[in-house]
Amino acid sequence: MTSRPVLVYTLLRLLAFLVPLVILWFLFPGMPWVAAIMAAAIGASLSILFLRRPREEVSTRIYAARQKRAKVTDDDVEDAVLDATDGPSDANPAP
Repeated sequence: MTSRPVLVYTLLRLLAFLVPLVILWFLFPGMPWVAAIMAAAIGASLSILFLRRPREEVSTRIYAARQKRAKVTDDDVEDAVLDATDGPSDANPAP
């Protein structure tokens, strides 16, 4: 179920990480792990600041998709377990 908002948000998040990573990789050529950590922090910050609308669209779609699934209640789960075990069993059967 790939939708356009999910794809757009994913690409924007990747760009928010990869662009700073490439820039920082050239600034810290001997320490790629420093560049990666700093790029992750910058990407997360950019995402929080500028990607609110795409994040909300993706969140709304995920919520709607989960609501469409069949709703299973606790009673349904208990009934299924009891049916699988052939009813309730006594822990101490009579002699």
